Amino acid sequence: MPRSHVDGTRTANEVTSSSGRTVSSLQTDDPQGRLQVHERWPHNSLPQLLPQFSSTMHLFTFLLTTFSLLRVAVVAERIDRHAIVSSYNPVRTASSETTPMQVGNGHFAFGADVTGLQTFLPFAIMSDWGWKNDSLPAGMTEADVDAYRGAVWDGVQYNFGGPQPMQQWLVSNPNRVNLGRVGLLFLDGRNGTANVTEDDLVGTRQELDLWTGTMTSTFQWQGEHVEVQTVAAQSSDTIGVTVTSSLVATGRLGLFLDFPWNDGKSEFEAPFVGLWNATSNHTTALSTGAGLGDNVRAAVAHTLGTTTFFTFVGGDNFSVARVSTDEHRYTIKPKSATRTLSVSIAYAPGQIKSLPSVEAVEEESQQTWKDYWSENGFVDVVTGSSDSRADELQRRIILSQYLLRVNEAGDTPPQESGLVNNGWYGKFHMEMFFWHSAHWALWNNWDLLNRASSVYSRFLPQSIERAQVQEHYSAGARWSKMTDPSGRSAPGEINELLIWQQPHSLVFAEYEYRATRSRATLEKWRDVVRAGADWMAVFAKRNASTGFFDLGPPMYVVSEDTSPNATRNPAFELSYWRFGLDHASTWMTRLGEEVPEAWTEVKENLAPLPMEGGLYAVYEGIPSDFWGTPTFTNDHPALVGLHGWLPQTANVSLDIAKATAEKVWTSWNISNCWGWDFPMLAMSAGRNGETEKAMEWLLHPLFEFDDVGMPIGGVRVPTPYFPGSGALLYAVAMLAGGWDGSSSAAPGFPQTGWRVRTEGISRAM
Repeated sequence: MPRSHVDGTRTANEVTSSSGRTVSSLQTDDPQGRLQVHERWPHNSLPQLLPQFSSTMHLFTFLLTTFSLLRVAVVAERIDRHAIVSSYNPVRTASSETTPMQVGNGHFAFGADVTGLQTFLPFAIMSDWGWKNDSLPAGMTEADVDAYRGAVWDGVQYNFGGPQPMQQWLVSNPNRVNLGRVGLLFLDGRNGTANVTEDDLVGTRQELDLWTGTMTSTFQWQGEHVEVQTVAAQSSDTIGVTVTSSLVATGRLGLFLDFPWNDGKSEFEAPFVGLWNATSNHTTALSTGAGLGDNVRAAVAHTLGTTTFFTFVGGDNFSVARVSTDEHRYTIKPKSATRTLSVSIAYAPGQIKSLPSVEAVEEESQQTWKDYWSENGFVDVVTGSSDSRADELQRRIILSQYLLRVNEAGDTPPQESGLVNNGWYGKFHMEMFFWHSAHWALWNNWDLLNRASSVYSRFLPQSIERAQVQEHYSAGARWSKMTDPSGRSAPGEINELLIWQQPHSLVFAEYEYRATRSRATLEKWRDVVRAGADWMAVFAKRNASTGFFDLGPPMYVVSEDTSPNATRNPAFELSYWRFGLDHASTWMTRLGEEVPEAWTEVKENLAPLPMEGGLYAVYEGIPSDFWGTPTFTNDHPALVGLHGWLPQTANVSLDIAKATAEKVWTSWNISNCWGWDFPMLAMSAGRNGETEKAMEWLLHPLFEFDDVGMPIGGVRVPTPYFPGSGALLYAVAMLAGGWDGSSSAAPGFPQTGWRVRTEGISRAM
């Protein structure tokens, strides 16, 4: 897909001219691909120049010459992306007990300890395709799976409150699998294994080259230098490992493979995934010799229940053997007396035709990462900024860009912890898809976003069935909340009654249309837009007393902390409903098709946003003292999203929205906020003109990122919690690149202390 800016929407920048004067500007893309900047002088600067000239002609000549020089200087001043990215290469001198350093490609990720492998800590190797089902509960069959039904509320059949243990099996299956482990094998020189701990290593140092996706670890063992380089292929789920040391030549150093048991007994598995001592639950089988595929010397088939995953190894000449029949560990020992052992290790759900060489993996990683950093959106907040917080914000931006490219660029929406570990059994949450992935649109990473955004068309049949067959609505498709690659909704009251994921598809569709302005995009999303909006219209119920259309009950709000049977007309959802139906109507108009009357009737007659004390309230009928009641002010403060995350909708007053946001700042339990809450608060502050407050929220002490950029889960969820990273990048793009209706450069950043430059950033809605 073309990575072009929207017609008429340009990217805001602030640059410094050759004279040292700071000027505001707007960026567009030149047909030849150069960065063009259109200048806007600071206020009141032109009148100060006038008295210096004796004639209009002299003034005109001066201005024309100055403008030409400035324009040339600014056009030539491209952001030094390589320098900025490389300055944030993470370095470790010891393993973290909670987070790995990673390489990967979005579909697949390899987490490493300080050795560059998984020698001492079994961090995960995970993918977007590695799923399995546990055995069915005793006495149950597939027919019982299909026959599962839950409670009926107000004539709607839901998938919760059904019989156990089938309900829990459906919640926890399928579950995501840790594909294995690769580590250094230390040998004692007498054909035995040496007992080595990380403390036995001297001078450990690990660095991740972000520009090339290359992880390099060095240390000494028994006085000998060791270097391990690890890279990930980008077109296959393969790692390239190169171990360099005299210990390789003397037969003292090799590699091992190991495989864990995986099941759905634990909702969260962090920091490690799988069980390494349940060896009798699963099987592995080694194959060697010809016929395994080009460049494949060995393959291990790992069977868990009815599902088998494959590991393929190739490269330099080596021997491979199983340690014992009681373990699933295999040793790889070099056969040649050279200082280097280079192997490629690939993971797949089936057989492969060929295995890339380590050299090919390295070249592919270098080129793909160079293209990623060079060709898409970029924001520089550190060069020339005097605010002491700029360096930390830039670090978070760069490391988040890297980690989301590794963990969250697969064929399905990401789970909350990406490909680092498992949360919610490895399943993904459709309401979080916006926070995980909408940033790709603003940073113009359409090749990555298109991988997963197609989930709406793929899940459309199941979503229509959920709405019309299961729940008996007359029309539309209802998007699930917690799901997996099958599109099946995981049972659960919150999973079935949450609704704010419903308009997300319209956001992704709109951003894609802005990027392409094509009829093909309109047709591509037509059925998704139509079915999603149809359900939004039929879900809203006419209130016979008021004449308005109500949302709920039953339903859960964004914060998931209100009683579903008491929740009616929540403020944020009403605004998002109007946003969604407006955009769906515009979509039909663009297609030249008639807008359904039901959409117009509902959106024009939605219940007004609830009010308490002159401010917006969480939902209609909430206790009037809710601002002082922790029950209602203790989780995601979606009220600030009314004008910030969302643009102004027809049913929202800007003055009331701003006053409500300021009340949230002082009355909400911010200590219980987490992840995407802080970028959401920042977007609200920025759009409402409180730019210093926006920076405070983006860099709030409770919004933390560790030394390699992993977003800290805090007291709420395990680390990492990647919706925080995606939300950070969305907020930064919006605050730096602007939003519909903004006109100044970097409108969400303070004018003092910050020099903000952008390239290839699209405007937010």
